[in-house]
Amino acid sequence: MKIKDIVNRDIVNLTNCEHEPIHIPGKIQPHGFLLGITSDWKIDFCTENIAVYFDLSHTQVLGKDFAAVFGSIAQEEILAYIKGDEIQDAFPLEIEILGRLFQINIHKSGAVYVLEAELLFPDREKLADAYKQTIQFVSQMNRTKSLKDLCALVAQGTREITGYDRVMIYRFDEQYNGEVFAEDCREDLEPFLGLHYPHTDIPAQARELYIRNQLRLIVDINYEPVPIYTVDDKEGKNLDLSLSILRSTSPIHVEYLKNIGVGATLTISLIHHDKLWGLIACHHYSEKNISPEIRLAAKLQGQFITSQIDIRQSNDEYNNAQKTILALEQLTALELSIVKESLEKIIEAPQLLEIANASGVSIVSRNKIYKKGLTPSEEQILSLVEKITSENVTEIFSTNKIIDHFPEFAENSNFSGIIYHPLGIDGHIIWYRPETISEINWGGDPEKSIIKDANGLHPRNSFNIWKQIVKNQSIPWKQYEINAAAQYAHTLHNQLILIMLSEEEEKYRSQSELLKETNSELENINWISTHDLQEPLRKIQLITSKMLTELDVISTESISNSLQRVSKSANRMSGLLEDILKYTRIKNTRDKLQEVDLNKILKSTIKEMHESIKESNAVIEHENLPEVHAIGFLMHQLFINILQNSLKYASTERQPKVVITASQEPVLIHDKYKVYCHWVRFSDNGIGFEQQYAESIFKVFTRLHTQEHYTGSGVGLALCKKIMQAVGGDIRAEGKPNEGTDIIIYFPCDPEDTLLPI
Repeated sequence: MKIKDIVNRDIVNLTNCEHEPIHIPGKIQPHGFLLGITSDWKIDFCTENIAVYFDLSHTQVLGKDFAAVFGSIAQEEILAYIKGDEIQDAFPLEIEILGRLFQINIHKSGAVYVLEAELLFPDREKLADAYKQTIQFVSQMNRTKSLKDLCALVAQGTREITGYDRVMIYRFDEQYNGEVFAEDCREDLEPFLGLHYPHTDIPAQARELYIRNQLRLIVDINYEPVPIYTVDDKEGKNLDLSLSILRSTSPIHVEYLKNIGVGATLTISLIHHDKLWGLIACHHYSEKNISPEIRLAAKLQGQFITSQIDIRQSNDEYNNAQKTILALEQLTALELSIVKESLEKIIEAPQLLEIANASGVSIVSRNKIYKKGLTPSEEQILSLVEKITSENVTEIFSTNKIIDHFPEFAENSNFSGIIYHPLGIDGHIIWYRPETISEINWGGDPEKSIIKDANGLHPRNSFNIWKQIVKNQSIPWKQYEINAAAQYAHTLHNQLILIMLSEEEEKYRSQSELLKETNSELENINWISTHDLQEPLRKIQLITSKMLTELDVISTESISNSLQRVSKSANRMSGLLEDILKYTRIKNTRDKLQEVDLNKILKSTIKEMHESIKESNAVIEHENLPEVHAIGFLMHQLFINILQNSLKYASTERQPKVVITASQEPVLIHDKYKVYCHWVRFSDNGIGFEQQYAESIFKVFTRLHTQEHYTGSGVGLALCKKIMQAVGGDIRAEGKPNEGTDIIIYFPCDPEDTLLPI
């Protein structure tokens, strides 16, 4: 039987530095030994240092049955501990093996059970003591309010429990640069509190391991790694040590710790929403190991933080968020006329800035710019809108560093940060924040985190404070600010649609009145125009008749005079006809209906409403929708309002569901004086309504439910009614209380459609 080690001798080099395979080092730290057991309980992996603990070598152990080497009692105890694949990992297994007491951590790596054994701590702290310290900590934790206060308490409590010289709470930003957010250390040590460290100090593969294995120990930074051996029966055979306690550390990380003078470390992962939020990093300046009880107590400290992050961050932001909510409520409650002049009232409302805590805001509508506060020039606003729309931004866009997206605006410090939201055709709203120059103290130059020299790769060895001045960015937008901006943008979008529909309605009304007036006048002059046309026609008939009867005797001069009189009468008729045509021609300014694919409209609507649908846990089902004669952007607004209405009035007793069906071919639907060709039906399973209210729900500001239970202004379905009237269609509703609501929309036929009745 051939035996080989699995040491990864090329674990870090110039080509894999950023992706160093630290999970397969093929070696461990020497304060314990490791065995790899197959499913049939043969020893397939063994560390060289097993001889330190028993009168056995790894060559004597490998390939043997576990029971044959260590006894059947030990095997039975391990089997009882792991219970199949359900490994109990809260506490290690305490077991006697060949006359010595060990604590064994067990995990599974592929098909192999990995047993990591350490000698049982002879003077380990009692579980009751750790429990008492934990209860005391919880009592103190409840008296903290902010996340920073909690982290400071955890740093202090972890140091008291573990006895390390320095304990830091390390928090990551979005790019995984780290900040020492809280710290407790010996009085004689230089504090690291507030220092920042680049993301390269903890590369991506290390962060991934921190998520999988939430506690890591280095007992002695000067340790000599112990190789792992295996039976040489497969090419490229290896052992994934991602979940290992004893796993040997990257040589670059070891050198990094040596450069800052650390002798031992304990690292506890802080996982929040399945992401690595930060670390509890414990440093000791000499060799140090801790018992399983203390390891567990320290791990609990980390869980105290992660369980409280949402609550404490909510407390930290609560006051500002409340101000934003109040400003949004006040802004949406403004009494606005449905005229374009209402935009002047909106832009002057202080709440428009307060909802996003912005320094400036601008609204662009129909190529007119309304702005307030600290904003770019009108030329720059139009240029910014053009740049954003050229990127096909159809939903909200926000950044606190605009030069990352549009470098040409780097010189303008008035708007380093923006929140942009489209408002339909030719409409845009943008909130602005100015440049905020800040100073960051790094624990060493972040550009020199890895150094290459003649001897290979090394971590930096200088940790002197390195100051960085950050420019061209604003204070980051909070999520609640972005959400509030998006909510009001939708409200403003509806206002602009109502203004447009109101203007169209007024335009059609004026045209209708003008047409009635013109028709009345045409009736009054009908007899005049008829008489005036008959008179020159009679003259032409008389002259030509006389000429025909006198062809033999009439002179050339008489013929010429007669023809001139005929021509004069014909010209009079032509002029009269032209004048009547000009008078009766009425200009129609109504938008022409076009072929609109409702499938595309629905797809873009669902995409725009993705967050609302996801938040409501709603299901949207639909069949193929027809092409209809309509106006595209109005159909988009129509679908949004109908779906929003279904989500708003969803039942709390079941998952919201909307089913959309349609006529697949044109079907004539006669309705008094109108004829419709296509229908689309939106059926939901919401709270429904009494059918007696089927007409009133389309009236503006009509509500069937109190504001206390359901929010909204009552404009949505009224807007739907307006839209369908604008395109010459109709909309109706059918409802059943506690069962659901059907909204049916009808589309006009093509005037040239041969299905229309003659």
